[in-house]
Order: sequence, then C-alpha cells, then structure tokens
Amino acid sequence: MSESTGQAVHLAALDTFPRLLMHHASVRPNRPAMREKEYGIWQTHSWAAVAQNVRAIACGLAELGFKRGDRLAIIGDNRPRLYWSVAACQCLGGIPVMLYQDAVAQEMIYVLQDAEIQFAVVEDQEQVDKMLEIQAEVPLLRHVIYDDPRGMRHYTQTLLMGLDALQEMGRIHDRNHPDFLDAEIDKGASDDISVMLYTSGTTGKPKGVCQTHGAFIAAATGGMEFDRLTDREDILSYLPMAWVGDHLFSFAQAMVAGFTINCPESGDTVMTDLREIGPTYYFAPPRVFENLLTQVMIRMEDAGAVKRKLFHHFMDVARRCGADILDGKPVPVADRVQYALGNFLVYGPLKNVLGMSRIRVAYTAGAAIGPDLFRFYRSIGVNLKQLYGQTETCAYVCLQPDGQIKLDSVGKPAPFVEVRLDDKGEILVKGPMLLKAYYKRPDATAESINAEGYFMTGDAGFFDEDGHLKIIDRAKDVGKLNDGSMFAPNYIENKLKFFPYVKEAVTFGNHRECVTAFINIDLEAVGNWAERKGMAYSGYTDLASQPAVYELIRDCIEKVNADLAADPKMSGSQIRRFLILHKELDADDGELTRTRKVRRNFIAERYGVLIEALFEGRKSQHIETLVKYEDGREGRISADLRIEETKTFAPHAATRAA
Repeated sequence: MSESTGQAVHLAALDTFPRLLMHHASVRPNRPAMREKEYGIWQTHSWAAVAQNVRAIACGLAELGFKRGDRLAIIGDNRPRLYWSVAACQCLGGIPVMLYQDAVAQEMIYVLQDAEIQFAVVEDQEQVDKMLEIQAEVPLLRHVIYDDPRGMRHYTQTLLMGLDALQEMGRIHDRNHPDFLDAEIDKGASDDISVMLYTSGTTGKPKGVCQTHGAFIAAATGGMEFDRLTDREDILSYLPMAWVGDHLFSFAQAMVAGFTINCPESGDTVMTDLREIGPTYYFAPPRVFENLLTQVMIRMEDAGAVKRKLFHHFMDVARRCGADILDGKPVPVADRVQYALGNFLVYGPLKNVLGMSRIRVAYTAGAAIGPDLFRFYRSIGVNLKQLYGQTETCAYVCLQPDGQIKLDSVGKPAPFVEVRLDDKGEILVKGPMLLKAYYKRPDATAESINAEGYFMTGDAGFFDEDGHLKIIDRAKDVGKLNDGSMFAPNYIENKLKFFPYVKEAVTFGNHRECVTAFINIDLEAVGNWAERKGMAYSGYTDLASQPAVYELIRDCIEKVNADLAADPKMSGSQIRRFLILHKELDADDGELTRTRKVRRNFIAERYGVLIEALFEGRKSQHIETLVKYEDGREGRISADLRIEETKTFAPHAATRAA
C-alpha cells in the first residue's frame, strides 16, 4: 500500500470528534489548541493538555453515572472547559445539548424537559441560579456541574459539583480503569449523534436537530478544502455555543483542521481581544459587521476636519477599486498607487483597530448583509464572503468562491452539496451534512425530507445566470397583496436594516391593499445623529417620537421604495405607511428569538391594534405594552404613536416590460 493511500485510510478512520481530538494530541501535542483570556492574561492550552482535560471530564461524568446516549446540557459563554465538556460527552457516546446562555430560566425549561436532561455543565453562579430556580420543573436533572467557582462557596445543594472536583474524580477513575475511555471512544461511529442543536422557534416550539459526527465532519472538511484552511489558523470564538455557526467554525472545523480557538475574557472585551489575537479566520453575523462600521463612522464624524477629509477621500478610492484589487482583477496603475497610499494611511490602521489585519477569510451568515456594508469591508481589503446554511444542514449549503463574489448572492453549492429548486421556488438540498432526525419528532423529520431525499429548507430563492443562489425570503412568509403583487417581508426588512439608523423592521401586507412597517431605530446611531444636531431626548421612547427622527426614517424608507421600484418582482411591495415603535423589540419579551429573528405571529398578535391603525389610515394610535426588565421585574410602557405616509415610485420601464 502506497504512503498516500495509507494516509487516506488513516484520515478516513478519523470519523468521530473524539478520534480527531486524540489524533491532534498525538501528531501536534504542543501546538496551541485553545487560548482563554483570564484576568487580562492569555492562557494557552496545547492539544495534549486539552486531550488530558477532556479525558478527566469524561471519566468524571462516567463516575457520576453518565451513559452512552445520555444528553448533557451545556450553558455559558465560550469557555475552554465548556468546549471540553462537549468533547468529553462525545467520548462517552453522549449527546451535548447547548442552550443560549442569555435565555432566562423559564425559557430553558422546554429544552431541558424535551431533551430529558439529567446532567448539565454550566459556566458560573448566574447559570447555577437559573437551574435552581427551575429545578422543580425539570425533575430529571440530577447533576449540575459548574466551571467558575466564584460566589459558589455557600451553595450546599446536593446536585451541585465544581468542575475541578469532577475532573479530580475523573483522574482517579482513569487511573483505576485505564482502558475504559479508549474503549468507549472505540465504540463510537460516524453515524452516531454528535450534538443536538435546537432551532430558534420563530413559529412554534424549538425542535432538537440531531446531527451526526459524519455530518459535521463533512461540512467542516468541505469548508476547509474550499478556503484552504490549515492547522495554523486562529479564530475568535465569541458567538453563542448553542448556535450552529459557532459549532461549525469554533468546534467542528477546529477539530478537523487542528487550528486554534481563542475565547475572549467576556462579551464586553470582544473588540479588545479581537485586536490582540488578530484572527486569520473570522465569522460574524451581519449585525456585528454593522455595529463595527457604525462605531467607525461615529468616531469619524467626531474626528478633526483634516482626518475626516483624508478618510472620505481614500474611502472613495477604496470603493472605486478596492474590491477589484482584492479579487485580482485589472485596475489602472494610478488607482493602484492611490490605493497603496490609502492602505498605509487609512485602510491598514482601520483594519488594525477592527482586529482584522491578519484575516485571510471572513464569513457572514444568519441574515442578509447590506451591499454597502459588504462592499465597505471588501474595499478595505477584508476578504468578507457570504455563506448559506441552516441548523439542519450544519450551517453548510452555499459558499462564495474567491474571485466570484456577488453582493446579492450567497454563492454556489458547497463541496458535497446538491441544491435544486422546486416548482414554487423553494430551495431543496441534499448531502452528507443533513440532519439525522428531529429529536422525538419522526413526524417533523418525515415532513422535512422529500421522497428523493432532499431537505426542504423552507427558503425561497433562485439561481442567477452564473449559478449563484439568491435568497428571497422564507417560503411560508412569501405572500401576495390584494392586487397580486408579490410580498416578501424579510426581503423588504433586510433592505431597511441595511441603513445604520434602522435596528429592526417588521412589514405587513399579505392579503392587504398595501405594505406597512414597524421600525425600531438604532439608539446608538440615531442618538449620535441627534446629538450632532443639538436635539435633546430622555431615552429611546422620547427619541423615537421626535418629528426629525420620523423624517430621517422616512428618507430611508423612500430610498428602499425607489430600489423596489426597479425590481420586477417587488415593485408592487413599496411601503406606504410606517410607525416607529415606542420600545425596542426584545427576546426577553418574546418578540425575537435568541438569534434575533423576528417572531412574526407573536408580534402580529401583540401589536394587532397598531397593525389595524396602519391599514385603516389613522394618524396616531395609543399603545400600552408589558415589558420585562433584566432584573426580572415587569413594567408597562405607553405611548401615542404617530403614523406617517411615505412616497412611492412608479415601476421602472424595464420592470413594467418584465
């Protein structure tokens, strides 16, 4: 057998995450697997050290009675020992179930009950308190193991145990039964469930998506080959562990490629930690890129006149030729010289401030990204690309190839993936990255996969002339106005959210005469705009009601209407009337999911009186809303909301002809 054939056979044998972990501990024992910033200092853990820690946690869990097939809840921020607990659970043939760490205790009950959780590993005192609060409602929960012991000294509940104590118990177990864990790892198979991730539950109860080792390894391998990732990459892991995107980028790909995961000190220090690490590979949803750019533009508006003029001059140069230079396309020599100077004076320092100096590949997904935002990052030399995927596909369906970047597409089908459209335009996908099943939901599993084995994504889209996929909206949300015009709410809302002043938007129009909209302003961006104009305001509700803010938002909406007028499919869906909500839409109030997706049915029910006011032509409407505060208290916010008209535009001639 040749050396290359032998290597291929060996790699094929690495078909579970525990086998991959032990492989890295063997071939690159001293390379950094994880770093964590603690007390201002970066602590580094080698692959060998990670394997030893995972072994101790796994054996400790086994000593507590954890068995093959059991589910382990994991709740907290991105911490090395929480990732190690995921791997430890997998070593024993268990199924890790990550929960959103910012969910309130009552929200966690459903998942803990549905997944029949007996064991939980949580980050700290805050998460322990949530478990104790709901203990009576999750009677199966027998063991809660906490990572951070701060504040836990006087907790005496018998179900609690520190992770340090669990690891010590595991080391004793490993010494007494040295062959136990290796035998458990050997029992694992590619088709075993490696993780259970819950859907966001925009229309009903979340579903547990069971994904296998083979599915996530296939998705990770395809992405690595596509972007030529190596074991020398650095990634900052700061997105929720319960989100499929983090599991693909921060766990699966790191386990397959052997690169380094870096965990920030806290959510508040992410930007500082990003600059210190300088990742080579970066992933963030559009709202993170939007927030970064908003902060940059706010700082530039406050800068001196010379610096502002320099910035705007070189940003014009970047818009003109930066993306073409990044893609290796021909650019006039004069522009190249100007761009090189701009790189020295503006783009380089800007990327350094953003922590993006070393990035080779950056991805965004989870929602549409505005073309101006996308163009900005690519123009300053950040290789930002879009991907498309879902929890049920390991966040892996389409990727954008280098040199073939389109602002309004999500790229081409990824390696190993087949994509087709049905007669109604719904996107269907097939490949090794598909879910094995929805947990305890054979009915939902059967409904999601058609007779030919394609997963029905529920998204509507189309392929352009170059084979790039463009997403329109959720298929079930696409409707029609009374005149027959297409109404795709998410498509319109994303165009609104491309403006920095608009944080959230919800549109209505299905089976109606026209389209109307709720708007949430972005308090930081609009607040900074108001301060520059010398406007006084006392908070969000006061700022949102100001006539000047209504004019600002009206201008954004009318620009979207002008854009829609040029779209043959959407010219009839221009927004006629709008209001600015008196409060921010909030996941704690049930209006958004934890991944910030709009829960349309809930909002339509809660704000029915506002929707009717929009369509009945009223000038204003009184509303009183119950809200939940971070400390658990409840209160009411009331306001008289203004309702404003907007200008619409005649469809373009080419649009009418189409």
